[in-house]
Amino acid sequence: MAEGNKHFHFVGVCGTAMGSVAVAMKRKGFTVTGSDANVYPPMSDFLRAEGIELSEGYRAENIPAGADVIVIGNAISRGNEEAEAALERRLLYCSLPEVMKEYLLRGKRNFVVSGTHGKTTTSSMLAWLFKSAGRNPGWMIGGLPRNLGRGAEFGESEVNVLEGDEYDTAFFDKRSKFLHYLPEVAVINNIEFDHADIYDSLEQIKLSFRRLLLVVPRNGHAVINGDDPNCLDVAEKAFCQVAKVGLGEGCDLRITDIDYQPGHSAFTLAGERYQIAMPGEFNVRNAAMAATAARLGGLPVEAIREGLQSFEGIARRQELRGVVGGVRVVDDFAHHPTAIRQAIRALRQQYPQGRLWTIFEPRSNTTKRKVFQNELAECFEGADVAIIAALPDPEKVPVEDRLDPQQVAASIPGGGGRYLATVEEIVAAVSREAAAGDTVVVLSNGGFGGIHKRLLESLDR
Repeated sequence: MAEGNKHFHFVGVCGTAMGSVAVAMKRKGFTVTGSDANVYPPMSDFLRAEGIELSEGYRAENIPAGADVIVIGNAISRGNEEAEAALERRLLYCSLPEVMKEYLLRGKRNFVVSGTHGKTTTSSMLAWLFKSAGRNPGWMIGGLPRNLGRGAEFGESEVNVLEGDEYDTAFFDKRSKFLHYLPEVAVINNIEFDHADIYDSLEQIKLSFRRLLLVVPRNGHAVINGDDPNCLDVAEKAFCQVAKVGLGEGCDLRITDIDYQPGHSAFTLAGERYQIAMPGEFNVRNAAMAATAARLGGLPVEAIREGLQSFEGIARRQELRGVVGGVRVVDDFAHHPTAIRQAIRALRQQYPQGRLWTIFEPRSNTTKRKVFQNELAECFEGADVAIIAALPDPEKVPVEDRLDPQQVAASIPGGGGRYLATVEEIVAAVSREAAAGDTVVVLSNGGFGGIHKRLLESLDR
């Protein structure tokens, strides 16, 4: 992509990352247009305020005659009219990570945070540590960090913090997205099997993480979970320097003296004491990884200490949505068995009184499949009541590969499992049985039919 290419057209422009990169490109002086199936606020207002012309719906004629580069989003697949037009007209097209690499990341200090769990929290913490210390970083994060106000922003800073996903880049590029991000520091929180729609085995996923470390320069660093055998395995032949962070004696930087209290946790890392306003061991681990990466980025310990203490968390990560009649309704994004188990453990620490209700929607491409049939049942053991909902769009998974949610509910240890297929059934049961002091956590990576609001309204009635 030569600098002479002045007009970029973004297909799928209203996604958080796509829109933010489109704005960054506009601010660099390029002409930018875009289209999306649904052009809606706040992203549409943000884009138009920057002078970006938007088209609603995907049509071949949306691509301006003089467009030099067509940026095709990860959500776009073959059959999309604009993608088909780009192919038929032999236009120069590329993925979003490719544009980021060439125009926003090259020559910068890029901190790429990856792993099966915790990457959104860890990358948000790290971006906030740089920002609160006055370093004004760019960032791209797959959630909404409360301290930062939006999921992505790119300026002229030398530092970028990127949530690095092992998911594929585009329909025409099946490499993991994080391979495009030019990492100086790669953080790997943990590695487990996930994304069953594109990976057949854990070994395939580990291969992607090995490739990530292969593009970290010799004077760069890998910050890995020293307690995770899969992380140790993929880092074994890394060319860069490796820092192992964790609780075990084999770690280079050990987390010690952890103190869990309702509403916050404290820990010691490499002789320094830190505190975060978040419960649970997994958040302590996330904070330790962020602190280590921040030290590699040149931040002093005191700035890291202050930044961690003022970090406010992320929307949809143990977010208290409301309290009605003494019943708390909490929203959480957890959908992998390990993340669910960790969320339940943290909520027990946060709210030790009353019963803990969990409501799970098996919505992700992995949890719709039977790959975690047994693990899902086991991970709910710590809940008093575990409600499993029906699979959304079950027809998208072959019957022989499909999760059986009724069987999951029946197999939950302790007999607290229930299968309630619809949001209506779930809301009715919780409203009828929940008592003051109980905590109800909704676990889903989607909207789940607006269940949070409906629970609160029903409890209020």
